[in-house]
Amino acid sequence: CALLAASPGMQLAVTTDMLVAGTHFLPDTDPCQLGWKTLAVNLSDLAAMGARPRWALLAASLPEARVSWIASFAEGLFACASHYAVDVVGGDTTRGPLTLCLTAIGEVPAGLALRRDLALAGDDLWVSGQPGLAALSLAHLQGRTQLPAALADRCLAALQRPLARVELGLRLRGLAHAAIDISDGLLADLGHIIERSAVAAEVFVAQLPALPPGVDPVLARQCQLAGGDDYELLFSAGPERRDEVVDLGAQLALPLWRCGQLIASDSPRLTLLDANGRQLTIKQKGFDHFG
Repeated sequence: CALLAASPGMQLAVTTDMLVAGTHFLPDTDPCQLGWKTLAVNLSDLAAMGARPRWALLAASLPEARVSWIASFAEGLFACASHYAVDVVGGDTTRGPLTLCLTAIGEVPAGLALRRDLALAGDDLWVSGQPGLAALSLAHLQGRTQLPAALADRCLAALQRPLARVELGLRLRGLAHAAIDISDGLLADLGHIIERSAVAAEVFVAQLPALPPGVDPVLARQCQLAGGDDYELLFSAGPERRDEVVDLGAQLALPLWRCGQLIASDSPRLTLLDANGRQLTIKQKGFDHFG
């Protein structure tokens, strides 16, 4: 066991995420990139709660003990740990299908954690970064689309070496009312906020990032709204805080897009609106773990 000492006045935030070959990543994924991603996707959950990452434990099943693969995976894992100042404090390995299960632990001042259930009617909705790139990369790798070379490289980086928005999460303490990462898709994860906070949402599709050129716009929009495997943060904040959010994005050199609003409702409801206020429809709202 590891003995962990929490800092005075802090609560522990704990998350576990599992990555299974063939379900969450392609079996031939570069092991170094996979090592980075295995930790980063968990740190994204901590970021969404405004927690500072501290420790991680990894349990893994491997089909075989290939030294070169393990060394490359470890290089990526510990590079990510170093980048975010995380200590890897334990874990376990066994023989079996390639499965990676990581637990990450962070700290957040008592009472300041970002949650899903504290969004308010009237809040603005914001999302960070460029949602949809990871899903576009997967579509490219699976032959469902052909991306221009420069865009393909950018999308592959988003898929295989995502950045957890830890600093953004820390800076949203006391500014955002609710937050979540959009790893299952923007609309699917927004659904968790409106359900837990008992509000409805209107998403202004035209205020999301411009779709990449040279890509089928229907596919690109589907990836942006429901693709999954994005580790950006979606959060709500009062409209009186807009200037502060804009300033925060500039300070972090991170695009923050005001993409909707929350409204009072007797039941959770999510509406997509185009630039003219017309309602849009989308068939799929996010990644289904058992679909």
